[in-house]
Amino acid sequence: GRYFASIVGFRFLNTRVLSIPIPFHINFEELNLRFYVRRKGPEGWRRGVVFVKELVPRWAIATVARLVYNENYAALPMTHQITPDASQNLDIRYRWRLGQAWNQIHVTTQGEAVYAAEGSEEQFITEHYWGYAAQRDGGTVEYEVEHPSWRVWQVSHSQLECDVAALYGAQFVAPLSQKPSSAFVADGSAIVVRQGKRI
Repeated sequence: GRYFASIVGFRFLNTRVLSIPIPFHINFEELNLRFYVRRKGPEGWRRGVVFVKELVPRWAIATVARLVYNENYAALPMTHQITPDASQNLDIRYRWRLGQAWNQIHVTTQGEAVYAAEGSEEQFITEHYWGYAAQRDGGTVEYEVEHPSWRVWQVSHSQLECDVAALYGAQFVAPLSQKPSSAFVADGSAIVVRQGKRI
């Protein structure tokens, strides 16, 4: 089989924790490195993600995520920029400052957004509805993520500018230095993250 890891940048909008908005922590960027897993559930295979590291711009968000989910969150200065051109293609950048240097992912969309084709790599990447987080005692928490299917744009340009060794460790330098198997933009939607359960 094939194994995938992804670097994903996105925005949380109108974020609520237990249905309660947290002042000054409602809209913010996130960037994460993730890989993909599956686990057999009563209904069949559950396709899930495991996060290697997640970046957010506010220390309070990172602290709560570490305490509640035991996820590997870090807080760094972050910005994003989304600029349409005359043809309505989008120039998208997510930037984060590591030490004194700004790192970024940068893509330029091409064409119209369409729903990912059945069996495509885009569908595989976007349609994982379970998350898994290792716990301090060696156990694992499984949580369900609900969202509709997303439309995706293809891209004419993609670039990762990152001190991979400093951010993720030397073991990720070689795989993240290769040309990506795919790069695309998803339109996103409202999502619900269910309470996790130990497995």
